[in-house]
Amino acid sequence: MSSSVTTTCRDLSELLPAAQTACRLLFQECYKAGIRNIFITETYRSQERQKYLYAQGRTRPGQIVTWTLNSNHKSRLSWDIAVGPPQSLYDVTTLNRVGAIAKKLGIEWGGTWTNAIDRPHFEIKANWKIPKGYVLGKVVVPSNSKMQVQLIVEDKPKEEVKVPEIKNWNPGSPAMQTATENIIKWGVQKKHIQSQHLTALQNKELTTDRVLGLVATVIDRGGMLK
Repeated sequence: MSSSVTTTCRDLSELLPAAQTACRLLFQECYKAGIRNIFITETYRSQERQKYLYAQGRTRPGQIVTWTLNSNHKSRLSWDIAVGPPQSLYDVTTLNRVGAIAKKLGIEWGGTWTNAIDRPHFEIKANWKIPKGYVLGKVVVPSNSKMQVQLIVEDKPKEEVKVPEIKNWNPGSPAMQTATENIIKWGVQKKHIQSQHLTALQNKELTTDRVLGLVATVIDRGGMLK
């Protein structure tokens, strides 16, 4: 991942696979319950960013925003959400409803914590599995937008897009660079990945492994065919 300590990561693909599935299932079940104005505010958080946030209100100006140096976000098993209009950003009623749904799914909710209640926070154990009786839709996309949740629970037809053969990856090839950029652009357009990834690619800030990961994410989420 290429970001600074001042940048919030909202990318679902930065979570471990189990957490990605749990988060998508939570959004899916919220959508079915009529809760459609929630969105992700943070997924993975590095230890360096945690230290930066912890310093705020202590050794750095601003209000205190975290009480720990050992955040569960660095495990890639946690995510935070917020609420979009017409409710307030951290509307307690909405978050309580989401928390109740999370409990049914075996997802831990920070709203149940006694020492430091954290209603926007959700996390799972590494061995979490989808509970019996629940099925995850093939396309479930929690939006990072504060204005609306793009949550699609129905199947969508696959879109055929020419994808470079990953096993023969040659990052120095102009043709490969063009093909890769087109895939990332498509992924951004379809909101499968964030636009910051395209910018990082164009600025040559991404490692080859990271580029491969993004391509795989777009293929997986977009139903693209080789």
